[in-house]
This record gives sequence, structure tokens and C-alpha cells, in this order.
Amino acid sequence: MSTDDPFPPPEPAEPTPMPKPKPKVPNLALRRLRTGFKPSRGQAIVAVVLALVACMAVVQVRVNRADDGYQNARREDLIAILDGLGQNTRRLETEITELEARKNTLTSSADKAQTAREQAEQQVRVLGILAGTLPAVGSGVRITLTDPEAKMQSSNLLDAIEELRDAGAEAIQINGQVRVVASTDLVDDPPGVKIDGEKVQSPYVIEAIGESHNLAEAANFPGGLVSEVEGPQIGGRAEVSELPSLSITVLHTPEEHRYARPAPSPTK
Repeated sequence: MSTDDPFPPPEPAEPTPMPKPKPKVPNLALRRLRTGFKPSRGQAIVAVVLALVACMAVVQVRVNRADDGYQNARREDLIAILDGLGQNTRRLETEITELEARKNTLTSSADKAQTAREQAEQQVRVLGILAGTLPAVGSGVRITLTDPEAKMQSSNLLDAIEELRDAGAEAIQINGQVRVVASTDLVDDPPGVKIDGEKVQSPYVIEAIGESHNLAEAANFPGGLVSEVEGPQIGGRAEVSELPSLSITVLHTPEEHRYARPAPSPTK
């Protein structure tokens, strides 16, 4: 191409430069917000301490609620509870002493077979009284409950039996007809109550062998048997007599167990 060309080719155009990005302006408000939500080490420690304090407060409230039953109990009720615990403790201590004495006798006796036989016979007599298969004699109480309007129910007699047992009664009979044992059942049968299938009616005469004063106190305790029978719901009469000697002659006929069998000795 000649240099003398009157129409020279056009020169290439320069590219249009890209606009420069605007510098980012830091969002101070957002940064402060993030900083506020990010807990420091001190704040984390304070949060843990507050959580522990809250847990302790919840536990204390539960404990206080559990103790409300004793806090709201009357002084007489608390004394009766302590007396019952003391009697159970003394009874268990006596049993421990007797078992230790029996063990010492068996280990030191020359005729161990004869001694073991005598102790076994004594144990059979004790268990026979508890099971109601043998008569019993001893100090105790006679409680006569009169129910003129036939309002007493099986639950009232059951309360009476439980109160006497808690006070240490070792043998109980009702109306000279029924021996009360562990398996005794009571069913309402107006007018009256069926005990082990035997119908009993007012007046209900409960005879129990044990420490006569403790048994009488259990019956006369405020809110106990006498208060319940003589209260407005029943409107009856209750008479409690302490006796230096009382005979319980009604016997319980044990039934054959359908399912329970003696377990093998763990030493065999």
C-alpha cells in the first residue's frame, strides 16, 4: 500500500476503561450488633454460674415441697411417728440380740443337735402365733366399737388393725370369730363387714396382744380409731380397756398355696 494513499486506514479505537469500584464503607451499626451478640469470657462464666444457681433453686423447692408433709404435721403426729420408729428400732435390736444369742448357743453347745431342735421348736411356736395357727396369751387391749347406725365400713376396721399393728400388736382377733393374719381380707357387707368370709356386726370387739399402754395410746391418739368412730361420719362409741392378761383362742386355717413354693436355700 502506498504511503501516498489519500485515505489512510483509521486507527483502532482505545478500549473504554472500566469504572473503578467504589470503596466499601464499613457498616458500623452491624459491626456493633455482632460484637454485642458475641459473649465475652466473663459473660460466659456469669451465664454458667446463673444456670447452676437456677438448678440449685429448683432442687431446693422440690425438697421443700417433699418436706411439707412433715412441716404441716401437728406436734402430736410427729411425736407418734417418732414413737413408732423408736418401737420398731427397739424390736429390731431385740431380734438381733436374740439371733446372736442363738448363734452363740449353737456354736458353744456340746449337744448342738438337741439345742438346734429346741430352738427350731421355739421358732415354730413364734411363727404359729404370727400365722394365727396357735392360740396366744399375754397383756393387751380390748376395744369395743358400737355402730348404732351401721355406718362403719371395712376401711374403718382395716385402719384399726393397721394402727394396732404399728403399735406392736402381735396377735389380733375380732368378735371372737376371726383371727387377723397377714392374708386377712375385709369386704363391706352392710349391715356389717365380712372378714375372711365371716360376717361380723356391731358391736365390733377387737382384742389385741401386745404392750397394753402402747396399744391403748394408738387407739386413743387424736385423729385415730376412737376419734374416727366417735366422729360425725360414724357417730358411734368406742371403749378401750387395757388388760394385764388376754387370751386369743380363734385360729386361722391356712390355705394351700396355688403358686408359691419354698425357694431353695442359697447355700445349696
